[in-house]
Amino acid sequence: MAKTANGAFYGTGRRKSSVARVYLTPGSGKITINKQDLDEYFGPETLKVIVNQPFQATNTEGRYDVKVNVKGGGTTGQAGAIRHGIARALLEADLEEYRPLLKQAGYLTRDPRTKERKKYGLKKARKAPQFSKR
Repeated sequence: MAKTANGAFYGTGRRKSSVARVYLTPGSGKITINKQDLDEYFGPETLKVIVNQPFQATNTEGRYDVKVNVKGGGTTGQAGAIRHGIARALLEADLEEYRPLLKQAGYLTRDPRTKERKKYGLKKARKAPQFSKR
């Protein structure tokens, strides 16, 4: 995690099977995800709130423009990955000031919950075929 050549702060965020590459540049607060506006990319309001949580925690709403490349997983996982990436990029911007706020809110911790692998002899990870005694 470091400052890129064009002066942007970089952070990688992950959740479930989603990976988000986040670039923060000082600006007006415009959020672009996969070359689309935040409102176009995410329909439900809850996902937009999740993406903006690190900015609310650090009182930096409207100070940074955000450019995100995200792939894998579903919409909720992608929103969580973007939140994680923004929090990490904010640390690059101002390490000492934001770290306790983001840490206490839990935005720096990578959510380890992923899909459990399928086991042999079972239909899914834990679902077994129907059992009959006779």
